[in-house]
Amino acid sequence: MIKMFVTDIDGTLLPTGGAVSAGNVAAVQAMVAAGVKVVVATGRMYAAALPIAAQLGVPVPIIAYNGALIKSSSGEELHAQYMNEAHVLKLINFFAERGWHLQSYSDDVLYVPKRNDEVKFYETVIKVTSVEVGWDGLRARAKNVPKLLTVSDTPEEALHRLNEATKIFGGQVEITRSAPLFTEFMALGVSKAGAIKILADKYGVDIAEVMAIGDSENDLQMLTSVGVGVAMGNAVESVKAACPRITDTCENDGFAKAVYDYVLRD
Repeated sequence: MIKMFVTDIDGTLLPTGGAVSAGNVAAVQAMVAAGVKVVVATGRMYAAALPIAAQLGVPVPIIAYNGALIKSSSGEELHAQYMNEAHVLKLINFFAERGWHLQSYSDDVLYVPKRNDEVKFYETVIKVTSVEVGWDGLRARAKNVPKLLTVSDTPEEALHRLNEATKIFGGQVEITRSAPLFTEFMALGVSKAGAIKILADKYGVDIAEVMAIGDSENDLQMLTSVGVGVAMGNAVESVKAACPRITDTCENDGFAKAVYDYVLRD
């Protein structure tokens, strides 16, 4: 029996840049009515996840920044784990030296060295507004940073940046991709899976009674750590390969189908 249901946002609950479908909203509300604890888990900043959570019409805890921050939809902070300031500064310098875009988050504000095309793309997709502060401005805001993110022009460039950063920072920080063009950095040990464990313990739910659904590489650990992991039909191949259960695509309300297949079965 599923007592806690955890969902990714982009590519799972809604198409990237889109809205939550009526069918998916109805599935969430049906779960809550049945006593299931519904949780949103995303790489997004809290401020960018909140409007999505509001569309669901029910209060839900939000795991933001890939697990670095957990807050209720009413704003109560339940958990936070920030990056080491020295690691933040080293990563900023690493990207600045190579002329690669890097953006930072502090106090739930998005800071960028320059509002370039990559930033404008990110703002459009995530529906947030950045604050341009220059590279020195990023360095001056190295405290209480839950996540750093780089936006690349192509998936190949994103993989290149991930590999280059891993050579130097692997084992010091968590590195993942949440979308083909997004490479992200968090404090070592931070993951959606870790945040789920924190919430499951808080609510007295056994991890075997937790279901999670997602589509991207940053969902992989959470999908394999819970009792029931479901991959979206549009998930990346590594996620599909790790999950015995695969639902329909995001565009076809695969989220709602998974809810009725695995949570609200008669």
